[in-house]
Amino acid sequence: MKYVLVSGGVISGVGKGIIASSTGLLLKTQGLTVTSIKIDPYINIDAGTMAPTEHGEVYVTDDGGEMDLDLGNYERYLLTTLTRDHNITTGKIYQHVIERERIGHYLGKTVQVVPHVTDAIQDWIERVARIPVDESKAVPDVCIIELGGTVGDIESAPFIHALSQLQRRAGKNNFAQIHVSYVPVIPPGPGGEQKTKPTQRAMSDTRSAGLNPDLIACRCELPLEASTIQKIANMCSMEPHQVLGVHNVTTTYHVPMLLEKQNLVGTISDLLNLKSTVIPPTPERLENGKRMWNDWCELARGQEFVHDTVSIALVGKYTTLHDAYISVSKALEHASMYCHKKVQIVWVDASHLEEETNSPAEYHKAWHAVCTADGILVTGGFGNRGTEGKIKAISWARTQKKPFLGVCLGMQLAVLEYCRNVAGIEDVNSEELDPKAKNHAIVYMPEVDKDKLGGTMRLGKHPCIFQEGTEWSRLRAMYGPATTQVEERHRHRYEVNPEMIGQIEKAGLSFIGKDVKGERMEIVEIKDHPWFVGVQFHPEYLSRVLSPSKAFLGFFAAAAGCLDEVTTAINAGQRSIGRKQ
Repeated sequence: MKYVLVSGGVISGVGKGIIASSTGLLLKTQGLTVTSIKIDPYINIDAGTMAPTEHGEVYVTDDGGEMDLDLGNYERYLLTTLTRDHNITTGKIYQHVIERERIGHYLGKTVQVVPHVTDAIQDWIERVARIPVDESKAVPDVCIIELGGTVGDIESAPFIHALSQLQRRAGKNNFAQIHVSYVPVIPPGPGGEQKTKPTQRAMSDTRSAGLNPDLIACRCELPLEASTIQKIANMCSMEPHQVLGVHNVTTTYHVPMLLEKQNLVGTISDLLNLKSTVIPPTPERLENGKRMWNDWCELARGQEFVHDTVSIALVGKYTTLHDAYISVSKALEHASMYCHKKVQIVWVDASHLEEETNSPAEYHKAWHAVCTADGILVTGGFGNRGTEGKIKAISWARTQKKPFLGVCLGMQLAVLEYCRNVAGIEDVNSEELDPKAKNHAIVYMPEVDKDKLGGTMRLGKHPCIFQEGTEWSRLRAMYGPATTQVEERHRHRYEVNPEMIGQIEKAGLSFIGKDVKGERMEIVEIKDHPWFVGVQFHPEYLSRVLSPSKAFLGFFAAAAGCLDEVTTAINAGQRSIGRKQ
């Protein structure tokens, strides 16, 4: 097994995840099979109980793992399917070690960080790195490991020690490291000086911790000057070609192309001796890799020449941190690239739509954004805050024939809005939002544990069956006329009350998709509307650059006024409008 470790120094949030994903993508374009592991040193078992404002969104895998958002980057870039075990946390490792200690696995020895915890980390990495991640079911050739946080953090120490041991355990030409650092410009702007001292210190700290990076990826607002590259190389005892410049670009999809120009693949290939020690890819895999790269570059570069902009009002609860909806925003980007448009996401705090008396300026600004947007997207979330504002936005979209997509809670609130304003059901609400309401259109799922929060929701991939007589559905047409079943990822505790389905459908809201038993509502849609769709699942989790989510693509196309053209192109197997696959 070949490993590429991506670590970070100076500051966190410098772009390790994008660089790790881009490295994996470039290796995959060479016909190699690539997998990824993300290490998060926090003590939580997983990200499931953390608010989105802590680390961004909680990403969900097929097997129901609740993960760090970087796992989403890996899947989107590499077109792979990862598992819950591809995200390692301190909590998982210590839980694993303690469970083994309780059953006497360590034969009465004193259990310590070294060697027991560090060995457990290495064993976990080696086991997970061999899990097949694509349709070939082959053991991956290369595993990209991202170490969260920055080298020097107290909580990272056991992982750094374990990774330094893994480097020796893996053997010569089987382990390479990219250290991501930050090069500030002082004073900011084109006339400023690129300062290398933070990178020098970061490299010194990394080496003193037991790791010896082979490459430095330098993040900077501006392209690195030749003198800056030479200085970093000299002061860090490296060759200039080992210093990579990763400056700000118009979109993160350009980062792989930026690294490709600096021959990252060739350097990694030499470090890992890939040509001599890895079984050569088949002609088919090489051709697929070449085609994937060409498609990627065409879509990314194509955005530079697009001028038509489609505005989407994203009505949510956590809009102060855009990473809380990163998969949603990426799904919209994927859809816009397919349609040869630009997307302008207008972030609307749902609570600002509720009462003018709270803040007239915020109220009118929020409603102006909703009323002037080309489409309205209502996202998921938990708790009461902002839900009435979301319902008002949904009502506007329904009555004004504005393209609308409701995801998870957004779908539930669309049902609730319809019950109140069309079906005329008295005192109707969600059991989550008002337990004392006379009628509950949204109820707690009976199998869910109410006493525990972590990992107790309906999670992971589940099938959705399109119902008979729903061939008119605009969303169903996006999946293809012959499609009767789809599988999407879920994360929810509440569902539409099955006892009220008949009453709601009689009023005109159609449940076009249900679970395999026909008891759990998965998709709602209004027939006489340009696009009014609510989905209980999270389609954003399966959206990819080269394969946009059908729900988001249909919604965006409706907002852009090209739904019929996109539906035809999708069913013809085209990568984008006007281009055959």
